Amino acid sequence: MSRIGKQPVKIPAGVTVDITQDTIAVKGAKGTLSFNILEGVKIAQEGDVINVTVANPTAKQERAFWGLTRAMIQNMVIGVSEGYVKSLEIVGVGYKFDIKSPTKMELSIGFSHKVNVDAPAGVTIEADKDEKNKIHLRSHDKQLLGYFAAYVRSLKKPEPYKGKGIKYSGEVIRRKAGKTAGK
Repeated sequence: MSRIGKQPVKIPAGVTVDITQDTIAVKGAKGTLSFNILEGVKIAQEGDVINVTVANPTAKQERAFWGLTRAMIQNMVIGVSEGYVKSLEIVGVGYKFDIKSPTKMELSIGFSHKVNVDAPAGVTIEADKDEKNKIHLRSHDKQLLGYFAAYVRSLKKPEPYKGKGIKYSGEVIRRKAGKTAGK
């Protein structure tokens, strides 16, 4: 039995779910998301609850699809109703960002040139109101938001000696002592 897969997904008010034979589409205030139903997985909606089942719960592949499908549906429901936020911090002397529009930003991260970044459709960029070195990425699609946040972080990963670079908020960078520590 899949512990994740057998849990029901509650649908909040304002969210509609369309289930066809091979796809599930979730529509809400923030947008619309869809997911292709995997082989052997059955989805049933009863009122404001969605239940996911599989044909053969003893098959390892179907158990994996069971939990995956339920998690994807849960992420879609939360995304279209509340949305997701990832925060990034820019650490380093002279490292800064300039937001040109909600989908474009320009980074100064220690290169000889400025790096222009365009957000994919559905992702917005905004500066933090209190801290000048923090940006917030918002989207209704959790997967797309994670990919874009990882791409922005990969432009200048935090280095272990001074911690300079782009990191997630709350991320702990393991620090190294450097060559003066051996003396």
